[in-house]
Order: sequence, then C-alpha cells, then structure tokens
Amino acid sequence: MKQIRVGVVGVGYLGAYHAEKYAQMPGVELVGVADIDAARAAEIAGKCHTASCADHRDLIGKVDAVSIAVSTSQHYAVARDFLENGVDVLIEKPMTTSLEEADALIALAQKNGLILQVGHLERFNPTVVALQDIVTRPLFIESHRLSIFKPRCTDVSVILDLMIHDIDLILSFVRSSIREIRASGVAVISEHVDIANARLEFASGCVANVTASRISTKNERKLRIFQQDAYVSVDFANRNILCIRKNGGQPDSLIPGADIQSIRFDAADALNDELIAFVEAVRSRNAPPVTGEMGRDALKAALDILETIQAFNRRHAEVLLA
Repeated sequence: MKQIRVGVVGVGYLGAYHAEKYAQMPGVELVGVADIDAARAAEIAGKCHTASCADHRDLIGKVDAVSIAVSTSQHYAVARDFLENGVDVLIEKPMTTSLEEADALIALAQKNGLILQVGHLERFNPTVVALQDIVTRPLFIESHRLSIFKPRCTDVSVILDLMIHDIDLILSFVRSSIREIRASGVAVISEHVDIANARLEFASGCVANVTASRISTKNERKLRIFQQDAYVSVDFANRNILCIRKNGGQPDSLIPGADIQSIRFDAADALNDELIAFVEAVRSRNAPPVTGEMGRDALKAALDILETIQAFNRRHAEVLLA
C-alpha cells in the first residue's frame, strides 16, 4: 500500500484533531503541521511526533495531500497555494467566503487533476449514512441545530458556521434546485448573525425549514423528514432514528397500519471516517464523498440565505426610521 504523505495547516481546535487522526492512521505519514502561531504548531507537532512550521508553504514539495483548517477568510489563499503545486486538498467548511473563490479552487483542482474535498463532517455521521437508504423523495424537512456559545466560531455568521451542515445534508437528500428563500436572523452577541431561520422551497416541491443558533443554553441537532411513505425523525446527538412507515398491517400497533422502527447507533468517529475517505480518494484518484462542487452548492445556498437576511434587516431598519 502506497504511503500517503500528509500535512495539516491550521492546528487550532479542529486542526489539532486532524493531525492526531493522521498520526495514527495506517498507510499515512504525517510529515508536518503548520500554523501562524509557531508555539501552537510546535506543541501539536510534539504530541504527534512530527515537524512544525509557521509558513504553510514550507510543506509544499514534502506532502501529497493536506488538510486545511485555518480561519475561513484564509481558506482560498492557502488552498490555492497547494493546488497550484500539485497537492490534494481537504478544506474545512465553509469552503471559502465567496462563490468566486470556490469556483477558482474547483477550476484549479480540475486543471491539475487534483482531489478537492470539502469537510462537511455530518455526511460521515452514521445516522446520515443510514438515511441514504431511507430518504427517497422528501416533501418537507425541518432541522434544528442549536449550540452553546463558543467564542472561537464568531468569525462568520451562524449560517456559515452551523446551518451550512444542515444545508448540505438537505441538498444531498432533495437533489433539486432552490426556487425561493425566505429567511430572518439577528446578531445578538457578535458582529455576525447568531441565530437564523430559513425556509427553502425547491423546484421539486419540497420545503425545508432550517433553524440554527449559537446562543442556545443547550446543544441540539435534530432533523425531521416527511415523505410519501414515511416520517423520519433524527436525533444526531443521541444517534437515533425513528422511522414510521405505512405497511397496511400491525392493526394493534401504536399507530394502526404503520410500522414503527427505532434505530440506535453506536458512537462513531466521523472525523476519522472523513479523513480515511480523503486519503482513499488521494490513493485511488477517485472522486471524494464530498466534492468541491458539493461544497460550492452548500456555500451558495448559505450565502443566498445570508443575503436574504441582510436585505430583510435593511428593510426593517428603514421602516423603523421612517
């Protein structure tokens, strides 16, 4: 098996986990980690028994692939440096800050025949994997993603920080273009929107109601899906799926004529599965599970929601001033 040489750029909270997973992964050599905070880079490198540097460009020529977990505003510039120099890239979500940057990275990866994977971690959640065999043609989807406040996540809005997870999942289930967006949201304690709700209407007829908050007093990640033959309720935190299907039998069940199934999943390491999938794509040269195009689609929807909220807030402010 070919040894894949990898690096990690940005070893803050999430990037440190990338480095730890790679350091223990068979068939992978963690060549080094990079961070503009040289002391932090050295600390994580020491734990992972690898080299450190303050400039990510020092890894070029030494690695086959790299995880990029720097701040969102730096995603484009760092990923571009590696893609221009023949290095496969896994870039954390949101992919970039603009569609123009996302398109440029996709084009660069295609031009150089490189792997570009976007870190939509929820795709590797075992409950989501199971849903691929359950969800067929959803008519209505409702999601709630609530989080206790974390100061490290406030460089972007809650739409790009948290809601984009559910946007990506919903797009993967519906597989249809968004026809209309209605949304509202407010900045409560940061400079960006901290709580938001969006109603997405798809060309297929499906409607999705999506709520995200990072100023909650509890953590909650839930999803409900209605389709012609089933009602599906998902609790990501408790790793549980409740599925109610019409089957014409079981007249003595809680819901007559319906089959009620509860599926609970063991704890899993979604990040490790994501990184394994990336390494496998690098090794096989096959498309990764979450391509650059998929990351771009989620980013576009998120930016459209944010623009809708900003327009709504401007109109509201004008009314108050009138």
